Parts: sequence; structure tokens; C-alpha cells
Amino acid sequence: MEKELFLKQLRPDIYLMDEAHEATGYIVVGEKKACVIDTMNGYNDLNKVVRSITDKPVIVINTHGHPDHIFGNMYFEEAYMNPKDNELAEMFIKEPEFVEMCNKNGRRMPGFKPIKGGDIVDLGGKTLMVYDLPGHTMGGIILLLKEERILFTGDSVNHHLWMQLDGCLKMDEFVAELDKVMFLENEADVILHGHAKDFDDISLMRCLRKGAMEICEGKTENDPPYKWFGGVGRQHPYALENGKQYDQVASVICYRE
Repeated sequence: MEKELFLKQLRPDIYLMDEAHEATGYIVVGEKKACVIDTMNGYNDLNKVVRSITDKPVIVINTHGHPDHIFGNMYFEEAYMNPKDNELAEMFIKEPEFVEMCNKNGRRMPGFKPIKGGDIVDLGGKTLMVYDLPGHTMGGIILLLKEERILFTGDSVNHHLWMQLDGCLKMDEFVAELDKVMFLENEADVILHGHAKDFDDISLMRCLRKGAMEICEGKTENDPPYKWFGGVGRQHPYALENGKQYDQVASVICYRE
């Protein structure tokens, strides 16, 4: 079922795709290649969307294996993802509803090619540096667009971080992983995450880390319950910094007690 897709040009060669306000993907166009970062829920033929912008060869990179980031892969010949999320992704790909969706559209999901921290993707004049950031999923990656100083974070860093799912790291383990990539505050100015409508200041990373530390330290006495499809957890609000530009104001980390 096709749902409305909103295409927004953020910079001359960088586009945001907002699919029905459910998930966000991005198109980065280099001199030699274009890259699609996350393909959302598959409601729309993203290959046509990309082709309306560029005729250059396309590489698809998934930041992690959840369905609202990979299902649109069906419109492409190949896609890259951290192998640590392969099993997670396969679970969703085999769901009857998605199999029916593929069949109805005459599509099939391509296999995943491996990508991981330390890899470099050269688009020609635009370079994506890959870093591992497990937490939300075990195979989460984030991508630094070096020349533009943009950090694409998928769901690993955002305003509504889900850490209550099966397979999420413990909060203290997540903080340790965050610490490994906090140096990127000096390499990027802004963040584009998997459910954004525009840029966030890079300080969102630091704010999120502070909130995660508060949970680790037990500063959760005022955290309200959080109902989700898997049950009831809790959500911890975390503060943003004054004077910085953020896409959203309300920011929480959802977790299990």
C-alpha cells in the first residue's frame, strides 16, 4: 500500500525522504555514485524517487535491521548492513505480511552485503565513514559524511530512543559504546537520524549520553510508564542544550526496569 512520501532537499546534493511520517531515509549524491541511507517501510518505489534526482549508480546502506529501515530495499538490487543484524532483519523479512507485499509488487528482497565500522564509502567528492554503534540493535552503524560534517545516526541517536526491545544493550553497555564515538562531536556539526524532519545540532549526542547516564545512576524516580506493542516499560526525559538548533524538543529514552 503506497503512502505519501515527502522529499525535502536539505543541501544541493542531500535529500531527506519522509515516508508517511513513520520513518526517514536519505539520498546523498556524489560525483560518481549516490547513496540511499535507510529505505524505510517500502510503501513507495524508492528507486523511482532516486532516479528523479540522479542517474548515477546507487548504493544502499541500512543503519540497522528493523523493518522501518530496510523494507524499501526491495526496490534495489543490493544493500549493505552490519552482519550482526542479519538474523534480526531476516525475522522481519519472513513475516507473511511483508512476503505478501513483495509478491504484490513483483519484488524480492536482495541479500545483505557486509558493512561495518572502519569501512569507507567513496561516492566521488563525498566520503561516508562508517562507525559501529550497537545499543538499539547489536549491528547499529552510524555514518559520517566527512565533507559536509553530517552524522547519519539511524535510530542509534535520536529524540525517542528505544532501548526496551529484546536485543538492546544494557544501558551501561550502551554508554560505553557511545563513548567510543563521542569524538565525532568534533567531526560533525549536525545529525540526521532515522525519524527526523530536519537537522539536529551535534550536541544531541552529548545530551543523549547524559540521559543514559542518569538511567545508569538510578535517577529515574520520576520516569513515567511507557506503553508499547511489547508491553510496558518506562521513559526517561533528557534535556537539550539551550541556544542549539534541534528538530524536535521532547526527548526521551525508553527502557525496561
